Parts: sequence; C-alpha cells; structure tokens
Amino acid sequence: MEYSNPFDDPQGQFYILENATREYSLWPAHCPIPAGWQMVRPPEAQAQCVAWLADNWQTLAPQAWIARGEHH
Repeated sequence: MEYSNPFDDPQGQFYILENATREYSLWPAHCPIPAGWQMVRPPEAQAQCVAWLADNWQTLAPQAWIARGEHH
C-alpha cells in the first residue's frame, strides 16, 4: 500500500528529532530536518522509533511547564 502522508508509512525510515523545549518528533528520513530541531536518533523503522519514544518520552507536557510544576 502506498501512503500519501509519509508520516503514516509503517515501512518508512524515520528520524527522532528534538526541539529546544525537549519535545520529540518522528520525522521521515527523506524530508529535510526543519529549523529548530536536532536529530536525536538516526533513521530507523517506525516501530523502533515508536518504541524508543515510549521508553524515553514520558510526558507530552512542554519542559517549561514541568519546570514550573504545571504538568498533570
């Protein structure tokens, strides 16, 4: 099956990116890395990236909120 959205392709290769507020993003390896984001992991299969995120990113709250005690 061909996916029109590269973020949905379970067979794709993805970077894990991180921004200045320590939020993460799964990013298709064939797309340029956007400004303000740094590569944390080299391209891997989607399932490996999702597993890494599950192990390493425990909250979606921005780090600024966590620092101020505003996350729930």
